[in-house]
Amino acid sequence: MPQEDLKQNDKSNFPRFRPRGDDDSSNPKKGPKFNIYWIWGIIAVVLLAFQFFPAFSPDAHQIEELDFRKEMLAKGDVEKLDLISNKAEVRVYIKKDSLQKSYYRDKLGKNGWTGNGVAKEGPQFEFKVSDVKDYEKVLREFFLKNPGIQEVNIESKQEGEWFGPILQLIVPILIIVLIWVMLMRKMGGQAGSGGPGGIFNIGKSKATLFDKGTKVAITFNDVAGLDEAKVEVMEIVDFLKNPKKYTALGGKIPKGALLVGPPGTGKTLLAKAMAGEAQVPFFSMSGSDFVELFVGVGASRVRDLFKQAREKAPCIIFIDEIDAIGRARGKNAIMSNDERESTLNQLLVEMDGFGGDSGIIVLAATNRPDVLDTALLRPGRFDRQISIDKPDLKGREAIFKVHLKPIKISSKLDIHKLAEQTPGFAGADIANVCNEAALIAARKGKDNVEMEDFQDAVDRVIGGLEKKNKIISPDEKKIIAYHEAGHAICGWYLEHAYPLLKVTIVPRGVAALGYAQYTAKEQYLYNTDQLFEQICMTLGGRASEELNFGKISTGAQNDLQQITRIAYSMVTVYGMNDKVGKVSFYDPAQENSFTKPYSEETSKLIDEEARKLIDRAYEYTKELLLSKTKEVKILAEALLLREVLFQSDVEALIGKRPFEEKRLLDVTEPAEADHTKEVVIENRTTSGTTTVNPQVPEEVK
Repeated sequence: MPQEDLKQNDKSNFPRFRPRGDDDSSNPKKGPKFNIYWIWGIIAVVLLAFQFFPAFSPDAHQIEELDFRKEMLAKGDVEKLDLISNKAEVRVYIKKDSLQKSYYRDKLGKNGWTGNGVAKEGPQFEFKVSDVKDYEKVLREFFLKNPGIQEVNIESKQEGEWFGPILQLIVPILIIVLIWVMLMRKMGGQAGSGGPGGIFNIGKSKATLFDKGTKVAITFNDVAGLDEAKVEVMEIVDFLKNPKKYTALGGKIPKGALLVGPPGTGKTLLAKAMAGEAQVPFFSMSGSDFVELFVGVGASRVRDLFKQAREKAPCIIFIDEIDAIGRARGKNAIMSNDERESTLNQLLVEMDGFGGDSGIIVLAATNRPDVLDTALLRPGRFDRQISIDKPDLKGREAIFKVHLKPIKISSKLDIHKLAEQTPGFAGADIANVCNEAALIAARKGKDNVEMEDFQDAVDRVIGGLEKKNKIISPDEKKIIAYHEAGHAICGWYLEHAYPLLKVTIVPRGVAALGYAQYTAKEQYLYNTDQLFEQICMTLGGRASEELNFGKISTGAQNDLQQITRIAYSMVTVYGMNDKVGKVSFYDPAQENSFTKPYSEETSKLIDEEARKLIDRAYEYTKELLLSKTKEVKILAEALLLREVLFQSDVEALIGKRPFEEKRLLDVTEPAEADHTKEVVIENRTTSGTTTVNPQVPEEVK
């Protein structure tokens, strides 16, 4: 049950529905739309070409000023000169008699002559100067210094030019107009479509509408392991379909429902299934869609969303990750955000204000219910809070069956065993395991996916990618083997430990050099003995290193983190310490993250008691391993040889687990539970550098 965002079907705010006859595919004459910007582009290119590539006189040939002075002026071949002041050009007219010289014939070429051998009318040559007036002075001085050279007639002219000045005026105006048109289209949306991101549409809702013409492929049949939550949301859908069935008895339609649960448990998937099952309009958006830089935009989008919903009522509005706008107000004045609070205020008013609407159900999802505002959670707004937890054994088995439908699996695959080996896995994790198993089987060239592939996939999800090329020295490998053997022996001979599934020294992930995997029980209550032995089992690796090598390594880093969390939880959260007392300093809202609700003396006492608990567990673990030295060595040597040992291998090496028969008796004739020592702890399985054990809740991290 992976959490996937509801994707928008269209660039506009809502999908557009066309009649069947309006379909593009049914009209063969309809071609691609012509873009008017091509015309603007062609005009701009032509104008710029005229501007940057001006045409010179078609009959004049370009020459250098030095050639003009040495070859033409000095030899008396020039008849007259025209100085064009507004173009900074000098045009040269050559005497008709001089044009017959080979120099000019070579310069002018064939284009400089008519058909009967007569030269074309001048000017025959031209060249550019920096300033016409200065150049005229230079010519006068030249004739004064060279009296032998015949002085030529010099005329100063100014030719009329209309295209250049007009172009200089039009081009900037065209550029400004083009930029303005593009900005207006961007701000106003494409041809009135109300495209998102425009300034004029910034206050419009970004919700995606799933109406009767929109097909959503996911239904309630695709949602497994959430039976209670499905009943709740199916009742809401049924209420919208058949309101008289409930209102006949005086019932009122619920205002809203809040889906609460850890990431990956299927909150968004359940909302998608509602969209697929409901025969009413379904608006979907994220809480972050209300957030905007400008003040008042979020509240405006809330108003627009409910305005559209009223037009489609009865309908459902789904807001994913509502904690983006629903955080408690006034908790931190320094970090307060007036825009976010105004958005929340508007949502509260729309849901159950003075002019509350009927026929609109608001469905929201979050994994942070502790940070939501109390006004949002009160009855009359979110009337129902639907808890979506990680699935149990039966739920995981149902989820596996859903995700295994498109996969070619072996007939020998035991789905129940797979569910047993994945305690604490959410729906998204199970989907990932199924996909990884299919990829692994395809990589091996198999025709179907077998149990071995699923076990490899579980290892990869828990511990990471197998590091086959990681170079580990023999000494380090021996330390890792004894470390993991210590975990395995403690789990094997401790009464309250989970049954060992397998132990390996194959490195995986970033830092995991090996791990021991256990099959966790489906339980929600733990007593002090179970938590104490869990600490002992986690310390088994460090104790085994000290006993067998006389020194310790850095391999127990993750183990120490786990046992520290458990020890401090027992002392500060669950009231399991006599000296600290039956108190709990757990703050679910994390309001006292900077100021602790106890004195410095109590803080010192907490540290001392947690350290005493860990030290006592460590000594107990060393005593256990000392009494099982032979078994530790057998498992360590087997790990060095085979790298992976399963439960059956351990039984063959050191015998059956001594508590298995007692566990069978406990299942058939359960003893009375010691309720005085029980405490609620979340049951999950995570991976570390050396061991895989259930952890305590997130609040103690």
